[in-house]
Amino acid sequence: MVEHQEKLWTFDAVEAGQIGNETTVEITAGNIARYARIALNSDPFYQSGDSNLVAMPTMVMAYAPLLREEIADANGFVAFEVSKTARSQTPFAKCEARWFLPVVPGDVITGRRKVLEKYERRGSKFVTFRVEAINQRGEKAAEYDYTCIFEYAKGQRTVPAKNDGPSSEATPETPQPSNSGLLEFNSASIGNVLAELAITESEEIMIRKNDFRLAGRKNDSNIHTDEDFAKQNIFAGVTNSGPATMSYVDQNLAMSFPVSSFYSGGSLLMRAITPFRGGDTVTFQGEITGKSEEGGKKLLEVRVKGVNQRGELVSLSDASLPFA
Repeated sequence: MVEHQEKLWTFDAVEAGQIGNETTVEITAGNIARYARIALNSDPFYQSGDSNLVAMPTMVMAYAPLLREEIADANGFVAFEVSKTARSQTPFAKCEARWFLPVVPGDVITGRRKVLEKYERRGSKFVTFRVEAINQRGEKAAEYDYTCIFEYAKGQRTVPAKNDGPSSEATPETPQPSNSGLLEFNSASIGNVLAELAITESEEIMIRKNDFRLAGRKNDSNIHTDEDFAKQNIFAGVTNSGPATMSYVDQNLAMSFPVSSFYSGGSLLMRAITPFRGGDTVTFQGEITGKSEEGGKKLLEVRVKGVNQRGELVSLSDASLPFA
């Protein structure tokens, strides 16, 4: 008897424009609160259920998840993550999210996903996916471009930083915050250092994050929950997921800026530099790097660095936050 050979979704088989099935999720006060708890966000606002309640911005990756294994399946392929013959991971490299409208209880969000592009850089191979979140009125509430590493260049183990960013070898300074509470545009200045947020990860937290799914099939075994499988992959052990780290950057920014500054055309780009492992404590801290006002549009640019207890740069993020 000849065994069925898997049709693997290799880098060569990936094509821009390949689409996955749509998903539909109803937003409730309950799942907004649960996402915030899993993101270790203790802000009582997300538990209140009052009339002003909105989802944390990075919740877009929960109510409109990537589901790359299901994109592969919809196009007649088997993703490496679920392969029975060549199982491996295509880990997070970076993600850029953009928000256009608040997402509130009662919204029904349709998630649409596709392959946006693929490219090679310094011998490594990357695939970027575009996911759109469309509300019940047909309006685009948010979208994000999520880049995975399909193949690593021999000898490389760290995710390449953006070309214009600092080297991952740099150890950022950790000055004291220059302000507290929410900032207003007029009082903000380039160079202001924002309040910091320290997050300690554990295996239990990683499993809880993995179990929180609002759409798509559950995956009980991956590099975020399965130690044996994780050791076989490029990070050589269990690591936090990119979207989870991004939720901490979101939370750190929300300590200094109103959530409305995300939902009126804000954006956040996060690059993963060093793995965020169980037991690590990563401190996130932002600095205002740009301020502009043109044609009545007020915009602040912020860079957030996540640094672990060993002084290693874990993540590097850039946010653009408009103000009314």
